[in-house]
Amino acid sequence: MDHKTSLTQHVNAPAEKVWAVISDIPGSAATLSGIDSIQMLSDGPYGEGTRWKETRTMMGRSETVEMWVSQAEPPRSTTVKARQGGADYTSRFTLAERDGGTDLTLTFGADVPSPALMGKVAMALFGKLGMRITRKALAKDLAEIAAKAESR
Repeated sequence: MDHKTSLTQHVNAPAEKVWAVISDIPGSAATLSGIDSIQMLSDGPYGEGTRWKETRTMMGRSETVEMWVSQAEPPRSTTVKARQGGADYTSRFTLAERDGGTDLTLTFGADVPSPALMGKVAMALFGKLGMRITRKALAKDLAEIAAKAESR
């Protein structure tokens, strides 16, 4: 069972400045109001294999998820993965220069590879609502990334 959404935010900054914001994992809690805290699990610069724990509060619940970079092509694209509660999450950022700035596209997907019957029922009932809430949170993240990149 797979759920995906994609959003694009135009940023009035070059791709390198946008990349600097999205690849600054230690600073992301200061940039994104939806993140409560970050705990780095790996050392070194952002790239494939970078790992961290991210704590967010959504719908009144605080959740900590381990995340990792599965692909990075600075300053054009990066893919971040997470796994929690039987679901695989993928966030892909792509940056494309346009009109003196950058179109930042975020494609988010949640895949439940082999849900049990109750999981299928829950996804059918709550999947669309969950994706609407997720889409709203992602749109806010993109706006905050844009504001940070534009202020650099």
